[in-house]
Amino acid sequence: MKEVTIYSTPTCQFCNMAKAYLKENNIPFTDYNVAENVEKRMEMVELTGQMGVPVIKIGDEIIIGFNQPRIAELLGL
Repeated sequence: MKEVTIYSTPTCQFCNMAKAYLKENNIPFTDYNVAENVEKRMEMVELTGQMGVPVIKIGDEIIIGFNQPRIAELLGL
């Protein structure tokens, strides 16, 4: 199983949709609230060059936004 990390904010609708999708499919993930965690926000910007959320890291792949087909492809769902 690939490691899954999501950089999100509590008020982001697409962040919440992405987390719900992962939970529905029993995919464990680490969630970082970049609205409060400055260190993780800087890490996210270094990975992507931008501030948009969600940023989902699956293994070494980065997905910006809630791209359900790409998430499913990378996780073999």
